[in-house]
Amino acid sequence: MAEKKSFFRRKKRTLLVLGIILVIGVIVLLNLQSQREKTVKVTVEKVKRQDLTSLVSASGEVKPKKNVEISAQVPGRIIKIGVVEGQEVKAGDFLLKLDSTQYEAYADRDRALVQGARAELIQVEARLARDRSYYDRQQKLFDEELISKDQLEMAKVQFDVSIAQVSGIRSSILQAEASLKSTLDNIAKTTYVAPIDGIITSLRVEEGEVAIIGTMNNPGTVLLTLADLSVMEVEVEVDETDVVGVHLGQEANIRVDAFPSVTFKGQVTEIGSSALQRSLAASASTQEAKDFKVVVTLADPPQRLKPGLSASADIITAEKKGALVVPIAALVLREKPVEGAAPGAKPVEEEGVYTVDASRAKFQPVVKGIAGGMNMEIISGLTEGQEIVAGPYSALRELKDGVLIKPEEKAAAAKVEAK
Repeated sequence: MAEKKSFFRRKKRTLLVLGIILVIGVIVLLNLQSQREKTVKVTVEKVKRQDLTSLVSASGEVKPKKNVEISAQVPGRIIKIGVVEGQEVKAGDFLLKLDSTQYEAYADRDRALVQGARAELIQVEARLARDRSYYDRQQKLFDEELISKDQLEMAKVQFDVSIAQVSGIRSSILQAEASLKSTLDNIAKTTYVAPIDGIITSLRVEEGEVAIIGTMNNPGTVLLTLADLSVMEVEVEVDETDVVGVHLGQEANIRVDAFPSVTFKGQVTEIGSSALQRSLAASASTQEAKDFKVVVTLADPPQRLKPGLSASADIITAEKKGALVVPIAALVLREKPVEGAAPGAKPVEEEGVYTVDASRAKFQPVVKGIAGGMNMEIISGLTEGQEIVAGPYSALRELKDGVLIKPEEKAAAAKVEAK
């Protein structure tokens, strides 16, 4: 029995010693692991050469180059419409007619006034001739001292009155003729003809409606819209940060939402010199970004292309063949150490990439060129085939010079970044 207790005591002591040894081993292992250098998992890519195209993308709508909105110039009831929407017309073709009865009556009145004033002019001109002759005779008699000065002055007054009457009648004639001219112009404005060759893209009125002219607060009636669809444009709004790179003559690829499988070619023909004006309420409430109007003229547009269709344009602002490129995501900004900088001075930033040097990260400043898609041209700082850290963003944000890195597959890196 005593031997049995002694056996269990020895066994218990052995287990205790082994447990102590195990705990010490775990502690040592943890200490060694904590002292082990930390590695950062990254994706690595090689600097390569490829063709690069820099694009400025913007959205807008399709518009004809010539688009004429025909509005009412005089009020009147529409009595005849000679076209239908979608009809092709030539310059000078009849479009529509307003009722001109009232204006024709005004014209008859003005003609009568002109005729009456001309008849009266004949009478006063005859009276003027008589008074001139009488005044000349009185002047001769006065010179011969046969009449008094009062008689001469009476003849002079009568002559001057006749001159004034003739002048007044002539002014009345001019006024009546001007009124007639204005009335005839109003009559002409009741008949509308096509100012250009084109297609009726919008007919907004019906026979019997009353057309009104615009005032300061109320726009006039837009009767119809005529457009020349032989030359089509895409008017887009380009952000202020991109418009500086857009120039006249640059090529552009146009995509119209109604034709998703077709890419149209175009050329920049107009660039706005000032930002587009937004509503006063929006401008007052927010400091919004500024956009500029850019017009791209399409080359050989198809007849099925309609005004008002939504479109987007990719304007080619620069192209490089065989450019040295890196992913844009690989570029990072860091504070540049400046020797002798004053305390509290604003830090100087430099842009570059992290290269791979013996499994460690090394920051390399670079000089950028043009951007194209997801890649950026590198003018100096790197060589073809050099390995750089391309991501993920979480790793690039915390990466430092000399940190040990471990390359991993792009798919795994993307999964980590998504988490």
